[in-house]
Amino acid sequence: MTNIKTSNIYQARKTIAIILLLPFSILSAYAVYKVGYVGIFDYHRHSPAGWQVFVDLVIACVLCLTWLIPEAKSKGRNPIPFVVLTLVLGSFGPLLYIVTDKTD
Repeated sequence: MTNIKTSNIYQARKTIAIILLLPFSILSAYAVYKVGYVGIFDYHRHSPAGWQVFVDLVIACVLCLTWLIPEAKSKGRNPIPFVVLTLVLGSFGPLLYIVTDKTD
């Protein structure tokens, strides 16, 4: 019974990641097209509200990595590409880790 529940959780997690990945990719591509990669970060440096949003995103990504790294290692996957993606592209790292997970 536990294996069925675990399998269902992994499948639900993958489905959610796939559903989020497409619109988030489109939004991100549009933002980079309009303001450039650096412009996305520049937008946040002009006010305390922007700093708060940026720091919140950094915290969320770090929390994701505290889960992603040990899980990847326990599954025999190399976490480094996903860590680099997370540090450079934010949520794309964890989303792609989930989407490419082969766990049933």
